[in-house]
Amino acid sequence: MLKEFKEFISRGNVIDLAVGVIIGSAFTAIVTSLTTNLLNPLLGIFLGKMNLTGLSFSVGDAVFKYGAFLNAIVNFLIIAFVVFLLVKLINKVVRKEKAEAVPTPSETYLKEIKKLLEKQANQH
Repeated sequence: MLKEFKEFISRGNVIDLAVGVIIGSAFTAIVTSLTTNLLNPLLGIFLGKMNLTGLSFSVGDAVFKYGAFLNAIVNFLIIAFVVFLLVKLINKVVRKEKAEAVPTPSETYLKEIKKLLEKQANQH
């Protein structure tokens, strides 16, 4: 069982996934800081309140912190947009590599014709 676990954990996909989770966590912290420390004060200038996370309303004893919810939505949108851009970039690179790697049928035929002509020229 220990051997199977070692084989599982040594697979490239598991390690790549772990790196992705760690990078994702660090990126989330950066985006949260961006939203809290830069975007919220900027929006606060226009809305008249400097701290959007403190926005709330009460109904009876219940407090609804819609400012924190807005903050979470902004964080999500920023992260989703960056992930979208990364996926788009990766897909573009992968498609380009595939296009370069696969010869077109006409290229293949031309190479075959060239070989046949060279073979015929060498026979004479």
